[in-house]
Amino acid sequence: MSILQVSTSSLSSSTLLSISPRKSPKSSRLIRCSVEGTTVTERKLSATSEPLLLRAVKGEVVDRPPVWLMRQAGRYMKSYQTLCEKYPSFRDRSENADLVVEISLQPWKVFKPDGVILFSDILTPLSGMNIPFDIVKGKGPIIFNPPQSAADVAQVREFIPEESVPYVGEALKRLRNEVGNESAVLGFVGAPFTLSSYVIEGGSSKNFTQIKKLAFSQPKVLHALLQKFTTSMITYIRYQADSGAQAVQIFDSWATELSPVDFEQFSLPYLKQIVEAVKQTHPNLPLILYASGSGGLLERLARTGVDVVSLDWTVDMAEGRDRLGRDIAVQGNVDPGVLFGSKELITSRIHDTVKKAGRDKHILNLGHGIKVGTPEENVAHFFEVAQGIRYYEKE
Repeated sequence: MSILQVSTSSLSSSTLLSISPRKSPKSSRLIRCSVEGTTVTERKLSATSEPLLLRAVKGEVVDRPPVWLMRQAGRYMKSYQTLCEKYPSFRDRSENADLVVEISLQPWKVFKPDGVILFSDILTPLSGMNIPFDIVKGKGPIIFNPPQSAADVAQVREFIPEESVPYVGEALKRLRNEVGNESAVLGFVGAPFTLSSYVIEGGSSKNFTQIKKLAFSQPKVLHALLQKFTTSMITYIRYQADSGAQAVQIFDSWATELSPVDFEQFSLPYLKQIVEAVKQTHPNLPLILYASGSGGLLERLARTGVDVVSLDWTVDMAEGRDRLGRDIAVQGNVDPGVLFGSKELITSRIHDTVKKAGRDKHILNLGHGIKVGTPEENVAHFFEVAQGIRYYEKE
């Protein structure tokens, strides 16, 4: 029987957490103590064992929930801001192996998250697919020639990462060598519908008029583009895994702009195809799926076959777990806006999320990426609190 105990006045005495100073155990050992008359054993695992994040996803017994944050390498960090002054172009920073490694490791060196995610962008493969684009400061992504017809889609090439993005493979190899098994190296890709949305809309969008116009007036054209992205992302995930990624997150950020019936037509089949194909060659590679605003689609996200569903902050964690079932791991889901609040508020929201998630198969994260302007000291506090949580197992 598992119990958790919290020693903080901000939560009720029944809260099942224990908060202790952050430690980095050097060897395997068991620490026995007494909590309210019950003898408990805290499991300490060797630093040479498999990364905590991977063990948690598998459902193994872990001492605490692994923690990392989406966009943990980025604009809120002073070290990143300094580097941007020297390299003002996002693509210059994200398409150079040396800079990718340096930026990816910036939060690792300060906070020691349990996941070190590759610094990149979901649109990085586009150039290699004959889709010219740029990412402009203050404007975001710009697609120079949005495809509008079957002839345009026919010009989209198959993505060959070894030729188009060799710096991604090099960066992942170096990240694995740097962090070893102290943290899991994470890769990521965009999902077919989200990539298609950016490409058809010509960049970011608020109403997604162009892709919906294509979907409902020329569905065969959209399906052809979706299939090209599906085939390419299968290849890209495999490439990242072969280069050192120990888990890969799939971002389907805009799929929630679809109604449930349209999600089942324009997103779900392609996500399932990706998962099934990757699992054939990399059966032990954890796949994480994130879609913002996904409360109306949770059960459908689980049907993709991914190992982890990442919840955004609009879903109550306990309700999300009930809807998804306990066989699938979850990630999230603290509101990133909370990091602008007091340290007491941050602590309380972390405890609430972990309590509702339970001790099995949970990766602590935000419900979205860190926002620009987030105080770096508050991010530090988030990690300190999260890494101080301890699960206990009743004898």
